[in-house]
Amino acid sequence: MELRNGTAIITGGGKGIGKAAALKLAESGVHLGLIARSSADLEALREQLTSEFGTKVFIASADISKKDEAEKAVRSLVEQLGSLSILINNAGIAKFGTLAEMEPTEWEQIIQTNVMGTYYVTRAALPTMLEQQSGSIINIASTAGERGFATGSAYCASKFAVMGMTEALMQEVRKSNIRVTALTPSTVNTELAVKAGLKIGDEDRMMQPEDVADLIMATLQLPPRVFVKTAGIWTTNPQ
Repeated sequence: MELRNGTAIITGGGKGIGKAAALKLAESGVHLGLIARSSADLEALREQLTSEFGTKVFIASADISKKDEAEKAVRSLVEQLGSLSILINNAGIAKFGTLAEMEPTEWEQIIQTNVMGTYYVTRAALPTMLEQQSGSIINIASTAGERGFATGSAYCASKFAVMGMTEALMQEVRKSNIRVTALTPSTVNTELAVKAGLKIGDEDRMMQPEDVADLIMATLQLPPRVFVKTAGIWTTNPQ
């Protein structure tokens, strides 16, 4: 599938997997709308992308866990882009602790961001794709959405929910030529993982954001008649 001159919105677009995906897409000539909470990260990335690749880059600072902010950001970016070929739901947060120890407010915030944020953004973007009768939606889930682990009750619950949402939406919109995919990477060397206290190990042996971005690109470049329903990516030989 030819991506040049397409349009994409990426949540969590200022760093990590979102930033890596933005760089890959811009290199392929895709015009971008980036959403993140930090305007500084977005401004810096916009300057880099426009100077290196010459693509149009629009930004919106928003907390996607808040319905009004998420909807306003998507509406603004779609209006500026003029269309929407690709949506990458990448924004997410993580915190770990036993179910008994984690405060309800922490549990709720993970669900609110990872599940409701993905829902708010997708629901705001979907009418444009339905009108076009085309589009690709990629949800960045996790291996934590396929199997639970101790201290991960909140994060696993959120990612299991994203997997279920992805499956249901796929069945709803595939007849409109909209492709919906869930990607399930294992631990990725990102700021989120470091802050959450996950063991990263030797950087050369751990999965990098660019690896996930390569999988995103491979998924998007399939012929429009087919799509990847779910794809996992793992570290070959972690420490």
